[in-house]
Amino acid sequence: MRMIGWHVDRWKSRFFTIWSGQALSLFGSQILQFALIWWLTETSGSATVLAISTLVALVPQIVITPLAGALVDRWDRRKVMIVADGAIALAALGLALLFGFNAIKIWHIYAVIFVRSIGGAFHWTAMFAATAMMVPNESLSRIAGLNSAMQGAATLAAPLIGAVLYATVSMQAIIAIDILTAALAILPLLLIAIPKLVAAQAEATAGSFTLFRDIREGIRYVWRQTGILSIIFIAMVLNFVAFPAFTLLPILVTKHFGREAIDFATLQSVMGAGMIAGGLLLAAWKGLKRRMVAAMLGLMLQGAGILLLGLAPVGMFWLAIVTVVVFSTINPISNGLLTSTIQVIVPPDKIGRVFSLLSSGCQLMSPLGLAIAGPVAEAFGVTMWFILAGGASIMLGLVALFIPAITRLDTLAAKQSRTSIDAVGTEQPPFN
Repeated sequence: MRMIGWHVDRWKSRFFTIWSGQALSLFGSQILQFALIWWLTETSGSATVLAISTLVALVPQIVITPLAGALVDRWDRRKVMIVADGAIALAALGLALLFGFNAIKIWHIYAVIFVRSIGGAFHWTAMFAATAMMVPNESLSRIAGLNSAMQGAATLAAPLIGAVLYATVSMQAIIAIDILTAALAILPLLLIAIPKLVAAQAEATAGSFTLFRDIREGIRYVWRQTGILSIIFIAMVLNFVAFPAFTLLPILVTKHFGREAIDFATLQSVMGAGMIAGGLLLAAWKGLKRRMVAAMLGLMLQGAGILLLGLAPVGMFWLAIVTVVVFSTINPISNGLLTSTIQVIVPPDKIGRVFSLLSSGCQLMSPLGLAIAGPVAEAFGVTMWFILAGGASIMLGLVALFIPAITRLDTLAAKQSRTSIDAVGTEQPPFN
């Protein structure tokens, strides 16, 4: 099959119209997330309540995402995003009504966080898969850079905006912002079509679609593709060591460096700015033939940054700032190169499942890493985890440079023929 009505010179206007709506929705969601967490903090004053809220958000990302990947590879990805965004907005509307009638309970917040997490699992899997079909291969890494810059901007600005709004307006007003931005994300999807997987839809209509069979097929595909399996493994290990490290950052700042809350806020701001800078650098990059080599070198630089955080003397807090800049700038570049390689190499009818395995695997590593990092930090001091995590990242990147299955991905990506967005097995109606 070929794609009908999707011209190369029109992909930017269509894609970025959708992308802009998604960016606004992300900001709205981040603002509401901050407000909800702060409401839970003020209402309960309980660390357990906050831990449960994190768990409620995390579990669907681990459990539901593989199911979402299989369904996204069968369903119309545009409709998946519309329904997911709509469900998230409806959950927010219900929350606004509960606040309006002064009937809100903590378990209501848990329920809404749970629903939004499920919606997010479907939404971001569908968006990742759709991006691979809408954007030429040579531009995918640049789009990954823009995504990182957008996430960095949301990380930097949303808590500040959320704090100001929480202090000045009602929760209903904050929720209304989230609903409005969700509507602005849905509107372009109602007008602009996304390539459809005709073969997958035909099989589903014929009744040959079995959810768990498709999940198994996705796992078997990844298992046979050693290079892609290696990328997923690398991403999981990095998440295992880096996520706990930056979760322990407040303790490093206060107990090791002896600094105050304002210094931790400075590191957070620097981290957000670094993510924006790294994403924009990748977006401005016109192309790189050796993506895997660059990604692994980036992984080693990230490891060096984490290692230096653990080795920095007590009186050299400025070194911590420099290393956070290095990590947060390099991280979106390495991640963007890895994820865009998956988008280039993986067939369109399998990309949802591959992304879901990557996403759920990384999410699973976060609590596992924390479970180990906590006792290590308690027993040997918080700096020890940074030293171990940094050293492990450096070794991982170094070893990966000598694994042929990983370095061959550059050659495989260069041979792909989808640069003109002529994806085999897809069909694109101009508008619905």
